[in-house]
Amino acid sequence: RTCEGRNIRYRTCSNVDCPPEAGDFRAQQCSAHNDVKYQGQFYEWFPISNDPENPCSLKCQAKGTALVVELAPKVLDGTRCYTESLDMCISGLCQIVGCDRQLGSTVKEDNCGICNGDGSTCRLVRGQYKSQLSANKLDDTVVAIPYGSRQVRLVLKGPDHLYLETKTLQGVKSENSLSSTGTFLVDNSSIDFQKFPDKEILRISGPLTADLTIKIRYGGAADSSVQFIFYQPIIHRWRETDFFPCSASCGGGYQLTSAECFDLRSNRVVADQYCHYYPENIKPKPKLQECNLDPCPASDGYKQIMPYDLYHPLPRWESTPWTACSSSCGGGIQSRSVSCVEEDIQGHISPVEEWKCMYTPKMPVVQPCNIFDCPKWLAQEWSPCTVTCGQGRRYRVVLCIDHRGMHTGGCSPKTKPHIKEECIVPTPCYKPKEKLPVEAKLPWYKQAQELEEGVVVSEEPSFIPEAWSTCSVTCGVGSQVRLVKCQVLLSFSQSVADLPMDECEGPKPVSQRACYSGPCSGEATEYTPEETELLHGSLQEFDELYDWEYEGFTECSESCGGGVQEAVVTCLNKQTRETADETLCVTSRRPPQLLKACSLDPCPPR
Repeated sequence: RTCEGRNIRYRTCSNVDCPPEAGDFRAQQCSAHNDVKYQGQFYEWFPISNDPENPCSLKCQAKGTALVVELAPKVLDGTRCYTESLDMCISGLCQIVGCDRQLGSTVKEDNCGICNGDGSTCRLVRGQYKSQLSANKLDDTVVAIPYGSRQVRLVLKGPDHLYLETKTLQGVKSENSLSSTGTFLVDNSSIDFQKFPDKEILRISGPLTADLTIKIRYGGAADSSVQFIFYQPIIHRWRETDFFPCSASCGGGYQLTSAECFDLRSNRVVADQYCHYYPENIKPKPKLQECNLDPCPASDGYKQIMPYDLYHPLPRWESTPWTACSSSCGGGIQSRSVSCVEEDIQGHISPVEEWKCMYTPKMPVVQPCNIFDCPKWLAQEWSPCTVTCGQGRRYRVVLCIDHRGMHTGGCSPKTKPHIKEECIVPTPCYKPKEKLPVEAKLPWYKQAQELEEGVVVSEEPSFIPEAWSTCSVTCGVGSQVRLVKCQVLLSFSQSVADLPMDECEGPKPVSQRACYSGPCSGEATEYTPEETELLHGSLQEFDELYDWEYEGFTECSESCGGGVQEAVVTCLNKQTRETADETLCVTSRRPPQLLKACSLDPCPPR
């Protein structure tokens, strides 16, 4: 009674997995009561597991009934408290057991099934499948789950049905239709399946002992969806090799380790690309050590052993210059060759095996280049229609822009968007009886004419006229010239760029016009002082004051039998509506000659 603590110490034993045919330990204890009458009747008992109130009591259910009975107050020592845990019952109490199978240990398995692991040996796979089955396509593959996978869960919603195909490492294939709810053993893997009217649920704790293919079979017209999640083992892992042979037989050298890709299923070395497939796989760095430090016999035994890196430099990576980029824009590649070289004590460099340089990462042999976008066409907004009624045209500016937003060349002419197209203004056109139809001008062009001397460069390519030259004569009617350019304002750089003339749409301003410098000495003039003032004023007022107009027709050339009349064209002052000298309308285009038939009645017989 004076001793403290318990007088019994427990430890685990037989810490190896039971074979699948051994059965469940709690189920064995229930079935031991099959030959013992309960209330005067024999029953076949099955275990009730995962009792939250008393997990260490032996509760069993009679087969085919709802009868549940506690057949013993506590299960035998070593019985699992819960089906999904290593915790065990000892003297009727649930004791914690870690994944290392030691009592009191809190060490747990990671999602990959590795005790006290960090989860780096597997990867989470999650996805969704939507069926497209029909009467012509009765089944389809949902997902392939490889050998060794764990914590598999699938949920099907819809009228279709799940079924399984398995293939062992030895190549043996089998199929399970999953026709009813229950727990099945498929290739030594326990599968829990639940079937409901509108969905099916599949759970496998794992690890799978065979490759598993989940398939779906057509069950109705409506589409089904399957959500799945599982942890897939990384079956290809890096494995460090032993040290390679020493680089020198005496006098001091070095030796390295390397890493090889190992297939855990087949227990053989495979190509490195299999290990590179998993981002979680980190290739171990080579280790380096000195070796054969004893003096060489030729050194008469007196040679001083120096650190190898002072007289025997380490091999190193050397590269050639990068090649030209495979593409001038849009992303290309350039390459170079990288080789492992070694330098001797005299400074001579020679190529050696690559493994000798593996203690440092190999330089990349390929890299992307010119990853900026290629120049592309940039279309601006459409202009207004060139007419105010009926059918006309509209225009837009199309520029070739590089990745910096600068106006440049290099765009393909074949892909250039069109710069003009037909347009219709839904306003009916009305033609005056005595007037020719006049084509409407663009509002912005009309404004440019009215304010011709104040035209400024805009973000749309437009014709920009420079100032008029002086009149070619000092008196009378002469001519003036000016330079007209196609220019655009680059908003991104706030600079003006000259463009080819075909980039500007719409009517080009005239580059030559008539001018009047007053009457020459000795000439008679019929112009009023008001008209003289206008002639010496701005060209804008000059152009707008005088214009050609039709003033009726001449008399018919015949009195009967069919003749013609010619339209009379006069130069008219548009403000006073008075006839002016034709030289004042020289800057306007003279309208075409118009003829019309007249005196169509037949002549009387003579």
